[in-house]
Order: sequence, then structure tokens, then C-alpha cells
Amino acid sequence: MNKIFVDTNILVDLIADRRPFSKFAVDLFSKAEEHKIELYTSSHSIATTHYLLKKYLEERELRKVLYQLLDFIQVIPVDVDVIKKGLKSKHKDFEDAIQMLCAYSIQNMDCIVTRNTKDFKGCELLVLAPDELLNKI
Repeated sequence: MNKIFVDTNILVDLIADRRPFSKFAVDLFSKAEEHKIELYTSSHSIATTHYLLKKYLEERELRKVLYQLLDFIQVIPVDVDVIKKGLKSKHKDFEDAIQMLCAYSIQNMDCIVTRNTKDFKGCELLVLAPDELLNKI
């Protein structure tokens, strides 16, 4: 496993230190820092993470953390084509459709990591929970 798409819940786990899940997120980002894996996420995930956590972290600190995170994860833009494809998708959840489409846009993407694996039924990529992924790396 080299290229891994990170779902929003993993980012939130990491930044909010949601235990016991944050342990897996920390391990994942440590492997990225060591250049053992490449992490990707969507621009939507960055914005959603900010939205979800601004109630819990001071704005300045949250922006600083998100900015630093960008050293370890590549951001795939959600553009009009992704939105159109997502809206036409047969996937029941528009947000998850956007995530999948962003992951599909990267050549040789190995998997999507999320704690909500059931939400990605029908995904063309392997979908793993963080602990499962870490066992495979």
C-alpha cells in the first residue's frame, strides 16, 4: 500500500484526538512523515474538518494545525467535474461520492481509509478501516 486516500473522519480523529481512534490516525500520518506512504484527501475534507472542529479549537490554532497537516497529505481539488459526476452518481450519499471520485482521480490509488467503511459500498477501490490498513502496511 503506497497511495492512500484519507476520509474526513480520519482527519477529525487526528486533530481532535478522538480516542481510541486517534492512535490509528497518528500512526498513519507518522508513516507519511517517514515517506513510507503517500496520503491524499479532498479539498472538501479539509474544509469539512475545519467546519467540524472550529467549535472545539481556537480558530488560529485550528488553521495552524490544518496548514501543518498539508506537509504530509496531498489535497485533491473538488472541481465542477467532480461535483457534476457526484450529482449524477448512483451512490446514495453525495459527499461519499465526491470522496470516491477524488480518490479515483489519482492513478494507482491503493485504497480509501475511513472508519465508515459501510458508507463506501460499491467503491471501485479497496476500502479499509484504519487498523486494517495499518496491519497491511
